[in-house]
Amino acid sequence: MSRICEITGKKVMVGNNVSHAKNHTKRKFYPNLQTKKFFVPETGEWVVLKVSTNALRTINKKGISAVLAEATANGNVLV
Repeated sequence: MSRICEITGKKVMVGNNVSHAKNHTKRKFYPNLQTKKFFVPETGEWVVLKVSTNALRTINKKGISAVLAEATANGNVLV
């Protein structure tokens, strides 16, 4: 599976390692992704999502139903 958050759409970024001598070599910055199960009370189902920790904070704040509706409207998740 790809390393993309299913809620926010965060994905791998590319940058440089910079040594003390200012040598630049390419590197990747990976998002902090966690695989979590969420219970959606409206449907009575469990949903497994690969989400970033930033998305987990958003889910704790707004609730899973609101976040899933918003992500579906943005086209990030298909539930």
